[in-house]
Amino acid sequence: MKKILLLAIIFLSACSSTPQKNKTAYPVSKSLNNIQAQGAGLEVVMYALGLLDVNYQFGGNNPEAGLDCSGMVSFVYKNAVGAVLPHNAAQIANLARPVAIDQLQAGDLVFFNTLGKSFSHMGIYLGDGRFIHAPSSKGKIRVESLSSPYFAQRFEGGRSLLAQN
Repeated sequence: MKKILLLAIIFLSACSSTPQKNKTAYPVSKSLNNIQAQGAGLEVVMYALGLLDVNYQFGGNNPEAGLDCSGMVSFVYKNAVGAVLPHNAAQIANLARPVAIDQLQAGDLVFFNTLGKSFSHMGIYLGDGRFIHAPSSKGKIRVESLSSPYFAQRFEGGRSLLAQN
């Protein structure tokens, strides 16, 4: 029974990034005015934004059932640009080329260490210092700021699967 409970805890915590509770709110502007995207990056961003408020579901790979972080990225890339990706953040990171944070373009990927291991969480960079992701077992797909204390401390880097400009 203890093994089953332990496995259930591990299963439910994967790709989870529940922010620490604090009294300071870091609002993220809902405006898309400062987001600049073109080509495949625009397709990726537009498709991702269409998933706002979809429920998180560990292992989820479609919006009807819910999506986890890598499931969201895989779903978006497949439908927006026809790229078939693994359903695993670390494997996706290994397929993509590194991009410096100041060189990130809309549609690139951002990676975080949220579980004490590299590339345990990911999202899609929107531009203007913001990204979209499937945050946790009780969350919904939403937009966050890379500069929020939780994500800034856990940021591991940006990567791209898109053609270089």
